[in-house]
Amino acid sequence: MLAIGCHLSTSKGYLNMGREALSIGATTFQFFTRNPRGGKAKKVNPDDAAALRTLMKDHHFARLLAHAPYTLNPCSADPDIRSFAVQVLAEDVETLDGILPGTPYNIHPGSHVGQGMEAGIDHIVAMLDTVVRPGRPTRILLETMSGKGSEVGSRFEELAAIIGRVRHPEGLGVCLDTCHVYSAGYDIVSDLDGVLEQFDSIIGLDRLHAIHLNDSLTPFASHKDRHARIGEGSIGFEAFVRIINHPRLRSLPFYLETPNELPGYAREISMLRAVWQN
Repeated sequence: MLAIGCHLSTSKGYLNMGREALSIGATTFQFFTRNPRGGKAKKVNPDDAAALRTLMKDHHFARLLAHAPYTLNPCSADPDIRSFAVQVLAEDVETLDGILPGTPYNIHPGSHVGQGMEAGIDHIVAMLDTVVRPGRPTRILLETMSGKGSEVGSRFEELAAIIGRVRHPEGLGVCLDTCHVYSAGYDIVSDLDGVLEQFDSIIGLDRLHAIHLNDSLTPFASHKDRHARIGEGSIGFEAFVRIINHPRLRSLPFYLETPNELPGYAREISMLRAVWQN
């Protein structure tokens, strides 16, 4: 079965997220570990998380995906901002280890804000080395980025450099965002096979653990991060049909981050299920 879901809010609790996912035909979902703008995480009710785990087992859910706050910048020039990123990462991973073991934790690598790419990567590696350790159930995923401003992670080589420098690379993986890679200049519309070959040769497809499915409001190689609904942007619906059915991608979980409410997500999930080839 196609493992597909969307981004849901934790405000109503973990079990309710699972119920919402079921109500729109999803078999997985993504959630923020805390307010997406940062701040202190709410205390998790362990019984609520246990009820979600039971629901997931009963309904054959694929693995979920946790997402770090957007405001984290582990490669900031400001040491206080970097210190906050380390604190949030450590707290969130510790929480996931306990309540939803095996749920990957997705992060944006950050922006080097004029320090240069090498300095930015060094800062990211230093943060990751504080929490990535052998045997830890929570794998950290680095998201592919669009390349706006001084973002780190818009080129596969940058993600490979981060993974190659950490002490325990086995604890890392990648989440590929379709809008971001297309905006970064990887032509997943006309040359999906070629892009995947590049990814495999530079990073390794064995490190690809999740895909964010988003169309793009802006053209190819625009280096913008503007998500569109599936089939309503410059990537187009037919490209998504090829992506979800590609033999090297079809077994991965897909997460919609399109500008939608629940009815819109339900429509997109239904559209994509209709073209997924068993």
